[in-house]
Amino acid sequence: MLRKSLPVMLAIFCFAASPAFAHVGQGPAAGFAHGLVHPLSGIDHVIAMLAVGVYAAMLGGRPMALLPLAFAGFMIVGGALGYSGFGLPLVEQGIGLSVVVMSFAIAAGLRLPAGIATALVALFAVFHGHAHGSEGASIAAFLPYASGFVIATALLHLAGIGLGIALDRLNAPAAGAARWLGGGAGTLAGIAILAGAI
Repeated sequence: MLRKSLPVMLAIFCFAASPAFAHVGQGPAAGFAHGLVHPLSGIDHVIAMLAVGVYAAMLGGRPMALLPLAFAGFMIVGGALGYSGFGLPLVEQGIGLSVVVMSFAIAAGLRLPAGIATALVALFAVFHGHAHGSEGASIAAFLPYASGFVIATALLHLAGIGLGIALDRLNAPAAGAARWLGGGAGTLAGIAILAGAI
C-alpha cells in the first residue's frame, strides 16, 4: 500500500505549479477561505512548506515539532512586518533560496543540528510571511486571510511530515533514492524560481 502511494506523494512534493500570487503586489488577498487556498497557488510556497515538514521528519525527535512551529511563528512575524510597511530587502530571493536550501538538504541527507536547522527555517519563514503581509496591507480582511494562510501552512507542514515518516518506513536505499529524487527536483525548481524561469 505504502509503495503504491509513494509516486503520488512524490508528485505532491514535486508539485509543478501555477503562478505564484503570494508575492508583493500580485493578486488579491481577502478572507479566510482565500488565505486557506492561497499557499497552494505558488510552487515556491508549496515546495518550501512541504520540504520543511519532510526535513523535520528526517531529523526526527524535537526538530519534528520545532521546525514547523518555527516556520509558522516567524512567518507570522514576517507577515506583521510586511503588513506594517516595514521594508525587507531581497524577499523574492529569500523565498527562492528557501526552496533551494531545504530541498537540497533533503536530497543530500544533510542533518543539521536542531538549533541551526530551526534558525534557518525561521529566517526563511520571515521572507515568506513578509511577502504575504505586504500583499494584504491594503485590505480590511487581513486577519481572517492571515489565519487561513497560517492554517494552510501548518497543513502543508503536516503533509510533509507524513511524507517523511512514510519514507522512513521504506528500506534505506529506497528511502534515500526517493529523498534524492524529490529533493533534487525541488532544488532544480528553486534554481528556476531564482532565475525567474517559473
